[in-house]
Amino acid sequence: MEWQLFEGVPQEEVQRVLSLARRRRFARGEVVFHQDDLADSVHLIVSGRFASARRTPLGEDTLLSIHPAGDAFGELALVSESTRAATVTALEAGETMCVHRIDFDRLRVDHPSIDRMLVGLLAYRLRRMNERLAEAFYEPADRRVLRRLLELGASYGEKEVPLTQEQLASLAGTSRATVNAVLVRERKRGTITMRRGALAIVDRAAIARRAGLPST
Repeated sequence: MEWQLFEGVPQEEVQRVLSLARRRRFARGEVVFHQDDLADSVHLIVSGRFASARRTPLGEDTLLSIHPAGDAFGELALVSESTRAATVTALEAGETMCVHRIDFDRLRVDHPSIDRMLVGLLAYRLRRMNERLAEAFYEPADRRVLRRLLELGASYGEKEVPLTQEQLASLAGTSRATVNAVLVRERKRGTITMRRGALAIVDRAAIARRAGLPST
């Protein structure tokens, strides 16, 4: 299994980290950890998909991201003693490699070069955050909806994506009404199919063009 966040990190250093990991298996709908729990470990996703959601001051749950196999969540636990910023739940049966901060700190003492891996991990997440921030400021809402749709389609292997319009709106940082308008237009164009609580991409290249992305 290869994780994107370890891109460019020497394989021997990755293996040192994985040697400390503990396999964790989760059933569909099972909570990995709750918002405000003590942050003490990072999870590297081996299989399945996991959703990160945050409770707003108004008491609503907002979907922040969906993590597919090859991604990770909880990485800030490796650099600071803090609490979880979101609740993570398994969307389907899945498995992770869990690395605890105490074990990771011991590894850093014996192998200081492992810090390069940690820097790479945090740099990966920072790049993703900057990309989303730039989108929020400079890309219209309909493009953001289409981009999240393409990402989800790729995550699910271009099969049907079991996602509601409310969830897609949360991911795109817009309203359900905007998502509905975008999806209705795409369905009329024949680029997607829709049913209650799920949708599927039919013409990825056409959607990518309208999203301002390369079509390949």
